[in-house]
Amino acid sequence: MSKKTRKKSTKSTSKAKGAKAKPAKRAAAKKPSGTVTRKVAKKAKAKTGATKSTATKNATKKKSAATTSRRSGTKAVPARKPAALTPVRKAEPLTEGQSAPAFALPRDGGQSVSLADYAGRNLVIFFYPRADTPGCTLEAVAFSRLADAFAEARTAVLGVSADPIAAQEKFRDKHGLTVPLVSDEELGMLTAYGVWGEKSMYGKTFMGISRTTVLIDPEGKIVRIWRNVKVDGHADEVLAAAQST
Repeated sequence: MSKKTRKKSTKSTSKAKGAKAKPAKRAAAKKPSGTVTRKVAKKAKAKTGATKSTATKNATKKKSAATTSRRSGTKAVPARKPAALTPVRKAEPLTEGQSAPAFALPRDGGQSVSLADYAGRNLVIFFYPRADTPGCTLEAVAFSRLADAFAEARTAVLGVSADPIAAQEKFRDKHGLTVPLVSDEELGMLTAYGVWGEKSMYGKTFMGISRTTVLIDPEGKIVRIWRNVKVDGHADEVLAAAQST
């Protein structure tokens, strides 16, 4: 065989070997891809296992807490609904013979009055529901008409309601009232004297003042109480009681 022929043969053999080697390289290149897929699958499996493990631990904790709660005799407290508002109940009424509750309140004209101001003389307090209403107007006018007679009997007279001072002064000016009008907007005195509480009218219940009159002697004792007052002739009846005290 000549040299040229051997060279050609060698080249052909080399090409043939090179052609066979290429598929081997491609196959080798694909192998890492499969390895990565397996690694990702292993990680996903591990993550799933961790999630299941966490869920199992949480379930175990809840079960353990429930078991502990049962053993200790405690129960889960459900969420409470807002409590219903408790209606204000009427104060306990005063009784004759007891000491009159002290008070200090503003009156018309920008002044103030207190129980102590009337020590040594009788005091009549008439509680009325609302200024400038028909019944309250008749009552206040009647006490004003008898103001001099009460003074001769050494008896002072006060009218008390929950109206503000401005309303009391308007009431006074409109009807020419001469008795002091006291304002108890915070209801302290009205409650203490038992005249503030539940009332009903036309089938409806509401909080308000029960028309009441109290006669207090010079020592601060309650001598007489008139409840559910009927306006006609009431001021004259109170005057007679004051004159005999």
